[in-house]
Amino acid sequence: MAGVLSKGANAPLPTPDVRVEVSSSTPLDIAALLVTPTGKVRSDADFVFYNQPNGPGVRLTPPSSLEFSLAAVPPDIDKVVVTGSLDGSGPATFAAVRGLTVTVRDSRGGAEITRFAPEGLGAETALIMVELYRRAGAWKVRAVGQGYAAGLAGIATDFGIAVDEPGPAAAQPAPAARPASPSPRPNAAGPSGGWPAQNEEMFEAPTQLVRPEAAAAPTPQPPQAPPRPGPTPPPGQPWGAPPPGGQPGHGQQPWGPPPPAPGQPQQWGPPPGGWAPPAGPPSAPQQWGAPQGPPPGGQWGPPPPGAPPAGQQWGPPPGPAAAAGAVNLDKGRVSLRKGEAVSLVKTGAPPLTRVRMALGWDPAMQGRSIDLDASCILYDARGKDTDKVWFMSKKGAKGAVRHSGDNLTGQGEGDDEVIFVDLGALPPTVTTLVFTVNSFQGQPFTEVRRAYCRLVDDLTNQELVRFDLSESKPATGLVMCKVQRVPNTPVWAMTAIGEFHDGKTVRAMVEPSRRYL
Repeated sequence: MAGVLSKGANAPLPTPDVRVEVSSSTPLDIAALLVTPTGKVRSDADFVFYNQPNGPGVRLTPPSSLEFSLAAVPPDIDKVVVTGSLDGSGPATFAAVRGLTVTVRDSRGGAEITRFAPEGLGAETALIMVELYRRAGAWKVRAVGQGYAAGLAGIATDFGIAVDEPGPAAAQPAPAARPASPSPRPNAAGPSGGWPAQNEEMFEAPTQLVRPEAAAAPTPQPPQAPPRPGPTPPPGQPWGAPPPGGQPGHGQQPWGPPPPAPGQPQQWGPPPGGWAPPAGPPSAPQQWGAPQGPPPGGQWGPPPPGAPPAGQQWGPPPGPAAAAGAVNLDKGRVSLRKGEAVSLVKTGAPPLTRVRMALGWDPAMQGRSIDLDASCILYDARGKDTDKVWFMSKKGAKGAVRHSGDNLTGQGEGDDEVIFVDLGALPPTVTTLVFTVNSFQGQPFTEVRRAYCRLVDDLTNQELVRFDLSESKPATGLVMCKVQRVPNTPVWAMTAIGEFHDGKTVRAMVEPSRRYL
């Protein structure tokens, strides 16, 4: 009869051909790492997972098994670590996972050798379940049950896999102690099928602390130089700030410094000898202070009732993406061609908050599988990549960007991978999101057809923008599009890029994507 292992216990493996099966109440991503006596992998090739299902002596058999031929494992490998991580489609942590069991079988006949049921799990999102290790020329299995809150990326990093981490902002020293924040306000739950309700603890807003100085310790002022002598102002017109009421009276000069003498260049600061009021009314281009009226065709203050005049739009001034020739969402869904942009705003509608970037593709040859991966790279205004969201790191910007998970074949109709973005929750330092697609297994894009991306309003499920890519090249990476803030406004703009580069991972796509910022 097969034995049951408790955490930390081990058992011998009577055969070198074994199968490890994982069962639970929710789907898991199963992986294996081939580890040397140093506790690290030799290279990324020793990481067997859904994007790289074969390794020396190890093969992933979806959905939840690993086949081992231990006699084929290289001699410099000391152990093989079996892991499981939540795939994002079910519970957020292992605390809600039920029926988790790891079963080790003889792969030739299916007989059970031993089993292990991890218990007492909580905030973990990934788990080292068991490890197969060498001992005195034979192989044994040990029940581990060690959890990680950082997901599969956390486990991979511990064993030497180069996994992307957030930018240097995450490594800054903690600030000095600050006053306790007020209790977070409750938020209404999101719409059905949308994002979960969020509270203020999930996203930190920039805060400015203002500390009034004590009255007993005024800030010392530097000594003031005596005023320079100069001519006196005319009667009833003292120099300095204008009196309450705003504009000067009839026959008086405008408030503020006078213009330069005719034929002389403009001078900032007081001229030698003090100020002297000019003779006669000032010319329009040389008037200091507030203008006397709005510019031609404009209006100061709120817009009048009704629609704006033709060619004008109430609201913030247009930014780069809303310049002449660009389009917005006033006429409904927009289809972009390569190099075109659209301002993600609709007249009279509030700014977008939650969107989905859906990407899809099909194999060029019927019956073949194509494994592509969609990713999102976050950049700041200086062009620094601050975070990356991809199949091994499915959340970024404190949850403001989320990845739906990996499609391994590209088969079937509809979107292959989806990246959710909460625009309102993005840190203010994030100015651009670049969406890329790459082939982890090195399959070129000549094996792909009908690649597209489409932006969807996550609250209304309405498709806003679509970009269909008609060309292909023998490259392994594709910069699909970007979504970028319009400076000094709450508006975002989307630009279709559609440029090919060589890059099998999101790390390799960071530099090529930077050139399109």
